This record gives sequence, C-alpha cells and structure tokens, in this order.
Amino acid sequence: MQTAANPLMPIPGAIDPVPVPRAVTPREDGRVDLLGLARDQIRAVLESAGLEPKQAKLRAKQLFHWLYHRGETDFEKMTDLAKPLRGWMAERFIVGRPQVVEAQVSSDGTRKWLLRSDDGQDYEMVFIPDADRGTLCVSSQVGCTLNCRFCHTGTMRLVRNLTPGEIVGQVMLARDALGEWPKGNMGGSMASTIEDEDDDAPQYTADGRMLTNIVMMGMGEPLYNFDHVRDALKVVMDGDGLALSKRRVTLSTSGVVPMMARAGEEIGVNLAVSLHAVTKDVRDELVPLNRKYGIEELLQACADYPGANNARRITFEYVMIKNKNDSDADAHELVRLLRQFRLPAKVNLIPFNPWPGTDYECSTPERIRRFSDIVFEGGISAPVRTPRGRDIMAACGQLKSASEKKSRAELDRLAAEKQAALG
Repeated sequence: MQTAANPLMPIPGAIDPVPVPRAVTPREDGRVDLLGLARDQIRAVLESAGLEPKQAKLRAKQLFHWLYHRGETDFEKMTDLAKPLRGWMAERFIVGRPQVVEAQVSSDGTRKWLLRSDDGQDYEMVFIPDADRGTLCVSSQVGCTLNCRFCHTGTMRLVRNLTPGEIVGQVMLARDALGEWPKGNMGGSMASTIEDEDDDAPQYTADGRMLTNIVMMGMGEPLYNFDHVRDALKVVMDGDGLALSKRRVTLSTSGVVPMMARAGEEIGVNLAVSLHAVTKDVRDELVPLNRKYGIEELLQACADYPGANNARRITFEYVMIKNKNDSDADAHELVRLLRQFRLPAKVNLIPFNPWPGTDYECSTPERIRRFSDIVFEGGISAPVRTPRGRDIMAACGQLKSASEKKSRAELDRLAAEKQAALG
C-alpha cells in the first residue's frame, strides 16, 4: 500500500519503476513542458520562473484554459496574454505533444498510434470509433510487469512509468488528430478583466465530438502508476479543461487489491477488472498477479469499491481462450462468484486476439455464445465484444511497442541480413 512516506509501491517482476517519481521528463533545451500540469502546478512553475504570486495565479488560470480547453500549443496565439508575456513564456516553457512515430488505420476505422517520449521511449494508444461513442485506449506505462500469458504487452519488460504529461498527451494528441478543439477566437469576460490585453473577440463554440470515452486499458497496469494516473485523470476530468465526465472514464486493473479502494476514493471513475478465469490454477497461469491477490480477495475489493452500484456496475473483462477458461462449468462458476459477492457486475466477453508466438487460440463463436447465454441466464449482462483493429495489432491484448532499443551494430547486422535476403 502506498503511503506518504513511501509513494512508490513495490512491483512484482524483474524490473521496478523508476525509483524517484517524476512529474515531468527533463528536456534538453531546459524549457519546462506544461502539458499534464494542473492549475496549481502551472502557478508554481510560473512563480519559480519569476512571476509574482497574484500574476502567477491569474496566468495559470488562463494557461490551463488554453492548454486543455482550446488545445493550443503556441503561446503567440494565446490572445488574452500581453505580447511581451507570450514571448517570455515561449523562452521558458513549451506545450508539448508526444512524438508520433507511426499512425495506422484499421479496415474497421480503429486508429493506432506509436508514440515516442522526449527520452526516446515508445508506447501506444488506440482510438475506437463507434456509432454512438468514440473510445480512446490510453497507456499508463512503457511496457508492463505483470506478464499476463495471453497478452502481447505482457511479453515486454517494464521500462518506466509514464508521466502525467505523457498520459494527458495521448488525449490531447487524439483531439488534435480528430480536429475536436473549439473553433473561433477566444473572447468575453476573461479577456475584458485583464490589463494590457489584446481584444480579439467573438465567442468560440465547441463542435460535436467523436472522442467521448477514455479507458485506461492500454500498455501497463494503471494502479502500479497510481499517482501519475490519478493526476492525469484529474486534469482530463476538470470542468474548465478537457471536461470528460468521470462516468465516461474507466480504469482497468488486473487486480492490484491494495490500491483499488484508493482509486475509488481519489479518482472515482468506473472500474474494470481483468478477471479472465474463475479457478486459481487457470488465473495463476493467465494473470500471475493472482498468486499475490487471489480471486476471492479481488472480488471482495470489488464489492468494497466506492461508488459501485447498479447504475455504475463494475465491468469484468474475460478473454475467451479455447479449452482454457471457456467451459459451461467456468460460466456457471463465474455466475456463482459474482452472486456470492453480490456484485453490481457486467461481464465483457472478449474473443482472444492472436499475436505472434502465442500458444493460445480463440474459443469458437458457438462456445462464446453458449458461455454468454449461461451468464445471461444467471441474471448478469455478458455481451461479446466485437474485435476491433486486429489487422493493425490494435485489439485488446495486442499492444506492444518496440521499446527495447537495438544497438548500432545490431541494426547494421539486421540491415545486412535483409540486403542479403533480397539478393
């Protein structure tokens, strides 16, 4: 359990997160990236750069609006700031975005981005458009330490936690790509109350948006990067900024039991749990964290999760793997467990998404339907999730970036082998 004296949790696995938590990745040019910072943090960096406290508080409010409500990255376009102040800020600060290494679009419209941080680490995010919503799947770590056997990301080592700016940056980048920032010039009451400002004036309007939901289901275990995930989501949910309702944000965990209550109290978003099995032996294999926090302990933590009720059910993710966890007996045991703990629950049945090197196969459509029927008959919603983005390796369990860096000699050798193979 995290404490004030020990803000980092010990993590099972070969690689621990960076030993000192850092809110911002240092830049070579010395400027401070404001992306991901809350109002108070922006105010603090402005004060440390030399602004008087009263000025810093006012400018922090303006910057927060420009960064997160307007999506602006250019200080010169922040028209309610005096021109000399814009230049002063541009010398000391930057509003960054993750670097896009590769962007892919699936035949079904799903988009996947391979992103790179300022220190050269790669991670991925996915946008899934539907008729009535658009969901952004956000990563919380570079790599993962949980080693879930069915998950491609689990074959990576954990490199490091993502910072709040890198987490928020994924949302900002998606909004950029979808063209979803308010249009028109800023004007109105804020500008008119500030001295020495340009008067630029018509009110802007927000257009309809495709990005409506966020799921912390990308690379990594969000509850092993708790502080940064919490701080990033608070920025995302702030009514003066990105303004996503907490009802439209879901945090997925593989079952880090000690942190679940804190997630409910300090973040308050919807909870999804990667269950994937109903017996100890099978879950120990598929989700090794089960050896530390068993199924019954996990389900009790779900029952205790703050805010869970029939209107805000806990979602249980259950990947369907042939001859592993998909029998009638498994379905009946799933119903029994959820009833035993009186959980307001919904079960998402996920057809296994294949990836290179896996030994597992997807359950047949007939078997998945039968499993779903049994759970439905037990009084629990159990829809089958339609696989999305399989053709670009963007589906659930398929994310894996090339984060392990190759040496120059190895790259030269691979290039020579490829050239030889081409003749």
